[in-house]
Amino acid sequence: MIESMADLKRTHYCTDLTEKDVGQEVALMGWVQRRRDHGGLVFIDLRDRTGLIQTVFNPQEDPETHQRSHAVRSEYVIAVKGRVRPRPDDMINEKLKTGRIEVFIYHLRVLNTAETPPFQIEDDIDVSEAIRLKYRYLDLRRPSVQRNLLLRHKAYQVTRSFLDQEGFIEIETPVLTKSTPEGARDFLVPSRLNPGQFYALPQSPQLFKQLLMVSGFDRYFQIVKCYRDEDFRADRQMEFTQIDIEMSFVDEEDVHDITERLLATVFKELLDIEIPRPFKRLTYAEATSRYGLDKPDTRFGMELKNVTDIVAGSEFKLFSQVAQNGGVIKAINAKGQSSLSRKDLDDLTDFVKIYGAKGLAWIKINPDGWQSPIAKFFSEAEKEALIRALDVEAGDVLFFSADTPKVVNEILGQLRVKLGRALNLINTDEYDFLWVTHFPMFEYSQEEQRYTAMHHPFTAPVEEDLDKLETAPGEVRARAYDLVLNGHEVFGGSIRIHRRDIQEKVFHLLGIGQEEAEEKFGFLIKALEYGAPPHGGIASGFDRLIMIMTGADNIRDVIAFPKTQKATCLLTDAPSKVNRQQLLELAIRLDTENKKEN
Repeated sequence: MIESMADLKRTHYCTDLTEKDVGQEVALMGWVQRRRDHGGLVFIDLRDRTGLIQTVFNPQEDPETHQRSHAVRSEYVIAVKGRVRPRPDDMINEKLKTGRIEVFIYHLRVLNTAETPPFQIEDDIDVSEAIRLKYRYLDLRRPSVQRNLLLRHKAYQVTRSFLDQEGFIEIETPVLTKSTPEGARDFLVPSRLNPGQFYALPQSPQLFKQLLMVSGFDRYFQIVKCYRDEDFRADRQMEFTQIDIEMSFVDEEDVHDITERLLATVFKELLDIEIPRPFKRLTYAEATSRYGLDKPDTRFGMELKNVTDIVAGSEFKLFSQVAQNGGVIKAINAKGQSSLSRKDLDDLTDFVKIYGAKGLAWIKINPDGWQSPIAKFFSEAEKEALIRALDVEAGDVLFFSADTPKVVNEILGQLRVKLGRALNLINTDEYDFLWVTHFPMFEYSQEEQRYTAMHHPFTAPVEEDLDKLETAPGEVRARAYDLVLNGHEVFGGSIRIHRRDIQEKVFHLLGIGQEEAEEKFGFLIKALEYGAPPHGGIASGFDRLIMIMTGADNIRDVIAFPKTQKATCLLTDAPSKVNRQQLLELAIRLDTENKKEN
């Protein structure tokens, strides 16, 4: 029988109770984690969002309530009233927050029954992610997921409080806006009132926050949903949240300072961890040269070394040809890992092919000599030079890559991270922050035969590089910066262009003509004519930051209702078809309909 709770009100959450509450009458409500019948006493572990507490039903003291407890099953929703008492010494559970107390129950109400769930509501369950996401409302009952979302909630509150105290104003920006090129595909929304025209969901509030700077709101922030139609990764979703910050009359140091102090506050308040400041810094050129990637994990070594000068004259034709063609040869030393099997090496070769490698050259340094298909091509002098350059010792394994600098850095950078994780070289308890600065302003796209913006087209160039916009655009550095945490980009931003003439030069260089610029960005260009102040900002990958702080392996574990890697929601079956009438109202005809007619 399902009963009402009209005259029964909860007095405590389960884990709010302590030994100080012994003797107190309490009313608790929640879900049945498990029921244990010991042939006399019945124990029900009651669970709410705070955790578990043991409740006890004794037939000697309250036979009626004890009898009612026999009908209760896992995940039933119940309300109980009873008295807190200490557990017997032989029943204390130090692993449980409430493990020294229990509640003797003399009133029980079943508020709702439950079907047997498709998996147990507890951590470390052996169940596929697909099942968990299909029954996400059950998965969200698990303690670890609830802890993740609770920490996320607290991070929101700390962020808002900190930025409010720093004089920032929280302002919402439109969700339905204009489609503008910002690096990824837009999600488009058709307009019923304007047939044939579309809104776009914002990839970021970039243009609006710049307009707010022109408007005089010199310190803006927003915790905002953003949308990018791009491929998924373990640390990426198409619908994501960012902490968006913009400031006027600032330079890079101001943005770095506010970001570092915000993160120091968040980590102290949520994890009780002191984050040392200032954070380390590397330029983009230094980061990619030493670690291969522009978001390096610097918690371990194994840095890339340029050995082009050493092996350019070797008898190994691949190396000598690459050097002659202006390429580079780099290497990393996996110290003490000569026990890697041939299968391990073959697997690593297959791995680097994902990033454009044609193969993977390696040398094992055994006590009795060098073991490798390519070792015979090096002279003794070349071997000695490699030993010095790579700090080679017996037991090491050397890995080489030869190609253009960009390809070599990517291959060895990804290999370095894979080896660092596989060989347990990373201290997973460490939080290692790193600013990466002075990114290239532009990348040249061979496919499109033009320059593209590495960040976005509103990033300001370094002032001393302004003259190169017309003469050497590939050498122009941007006033852009990323904040990397343990190999993940968690914040990114830049100082923006605030002058119309420079913005138009950048558009021109990117192949955006005056007519196209007016069509796509006319409102911003016009705004720059009305006293736009110097300004800059930064935005976080908030989901990614919470993923790292909670130690989750996947970003989906810190989002209440995430999408799968195929961009579907297994819970609601989105995306889904809509009826023909809805399409007609939007003046849309699907290509599949045309094919059927043809």
